[in-house]
Amino acid sequence: MTTFLLRRTAQALFTVWVVATLVFALLHVAGDPAQILAPPDMNQIQVAELREALGLDEPIWVQYGVFLGNLLQGDLGISYYNGRPALELVLERLPATFELVLSALAIALVVGVPLGILAALSAGSRLDRALRFISVIGISAPTFWIGIMLILVFSVEWGLLPSSGRGGPINLVLPAVTLSLFSLAFFLRIVRSSFLEVLTQDFVRTARAKGLPRGVVNVKHALRNALIPFVTIAGLQFGQLLTSSVVTETIFAWPGMNRLVLQAMYRLDYPIILAFAIVVAVTFATINLVVDVVYGFVDPRVRHA
Repeated sequence: MTTFLLRRTAQALFTVWVVATLVFALLHVAGDPAQILAPPDMNQIQVAELREALGLDEPIWVQYGVFLGNLLQGDLGISYYNGRPALELVLERLPATFELVLSALAIALVVGVPLGILAALSAGSRLDRALRFISVIGISAPTFWIGIMLILVFSVEWGLLPSSGRGGPINLVLPAVTLSLFSLAFFLRIVRSSFLEVLTQDFVRTARAKGLPRGVVNVKHALRNALIPFVTIAGLQFGQLLTSSVVTETIFAWPGMNRLVLQAMYRLDYPIILAFAIVVAVTFATINLVVDVVYGFVDPRVRHA
């Protein structure tokens, strides 16, 4: 188990380094932050002085070496516009994003998994067809459209829920539901297909032939095996929600880190973008590491692969 953990940890660190390097390289071909940061009345000499002050006049490999050295010390630079440490700004917004993503994931799991099992157990029935139709709508409908429709109905027409901002749990309802719908529909379809596949396996038929109650066969034998691949998918879905919540945060004026990095991209605020990419990469790597460990416990063959 120790070797398994060390190997997965080394892979996670390598992944973070690759992401940081790729984002650094792409940013430096995207444009010149000094040109965007400079006021319209600033001449080229002053722009060059600004570029020198930001350290952007050095060759890219020198900037990359400085970046890696600072990264190892936990220093990701100062935001060009806020004048504060970039990592501090991103981490300030991280709890709001985590709150939104975890709530959306909880809704998707609590609703999507039981509906997937229900659809599998009633395969071919009207209920199954209705659930599959709902899942297609959930996957196909654009997030921004769902968010706007929910605001129009529950905030504008009925006045039941706030349409923007972060406050109490009531502020979380509409953004979390909006963000969860795709994952909910996705989980429903994955669990249904996985459960149906397991129900046709020989060991399930053998359990039925032994006369075991249907509930015992479905829960003890089929469900556990059906959920093994789902563990990996659910973990990856958390990472996907973490980075795809930018539309939801924007529609509901949710003060998360995705809104921060969207503004930073408009301004080419390198330190903010790099800090965001590294925080997300570390989060992804940690989630994958946890999923691998859980998967290793659920299926011991993985530890020896």
